[in-house]
Amino acid sequence: MMANSALQLPIIDLSCSDRISTAQSIRQACMEYGFFYLINHGVEEELLKRVFEESRKFFVLPSEERMKVVRKDHRGYTPLYAEKLDPSSISKGDSKESFYIGPFEDMKNQWPPAELLPLWRSTMEEYHKSVLNAGKRLISLVALALNLDEDFFTKVGALDPPNGFLRLLHYPAELGVADQQIYGASAHSDYGMITLLAAEDVGGLQISREKFEQNRVWEDVHHVNGAFIVNIADMMERWTNCLFRSTLHRVLPTGRERYSAAFFLDGNPDCMVECLKSCCSESRPPRYPPIRIGDYLQQRFRVTYG
Repeated sequence: MMANSALQLPIIDLSCSDRISTAQSIRQACMEYGFFYLINHGVEEELLKRVFEESRKFFVLPSEERMKVVRKDHRGYTPLYAEKLDPSSISKGDSKESFYIGPFEDMKNQWPPAELLPLWRSTMEEYHKSVLNAGKRLISLVALALNLDEDFFTKVGALDPPNGFLRLLHYPAELGVADQQIYGASAHSDYGMITLLAAEDVGGLQISREKFEQNRVWEDVHHVNGAFIVNIADMMERWTNCLFRSTLHRVLPTGRERYSAAFFLDGNPDCMVECLKSCCSESRPPRYPPIRIGDYLQQRFRVTYG
């Protein structure tokens, strides 16, 4: 298992007026890496700063306070080591804790008490809406990149309403477990359509383009100020018949505390995912049977959380 030097991932400008050229760049990035940077995405820097400040305030609360909003219906707090993204890993679990915030329409979200964190909920709701908006704008370009109408994913019901999950992540600096390989996040690919990741300038994120190889080369993804790191997830790989790659990634401990915020655009649970006509042919038949997004995600969560 080798580690490589830092990748030079493509940079996509969401504000560029030449949508066709931008879509072509996205297509190239998704076929080659499954990852790219997204700049001029419309999410204010000041809002991002507040998100990280409020996230910190939650993760430094005493454990008994955090456990009052422990994960239920895929919302709320997930403690350290409670999740193992790579089921084949021999570690006891990933060395991170997180907090999930789902779509507001279903009223399932849990929130820390307002008397402890008065600005927490309003900050996270504002960020969720802002990054969801960026994700929807990006998805229309992904549709163009697949030679589809830009409103394709809306028309097939994937964004009606969209299913967006915000996951606040905290990777502690000190782990204190010397006798086994520890991962902040073990090797995995994401489950939905696309992921938009905001992270502080702390290293540790790596990708491997050899999903099915034993001897994987891992490449460092470096920080670009003001940019989201975007990756294609498994649902989109499935939709595109593996034309767009859902790339393995992991987070290694660096000895420094790390905070990040991942936004998963997962698609409406009732939407049917079947191979796009622009991605299959006689010589390249569909690899996967059609499946409802909700059913697929449930399968994946069962494996991750045992």
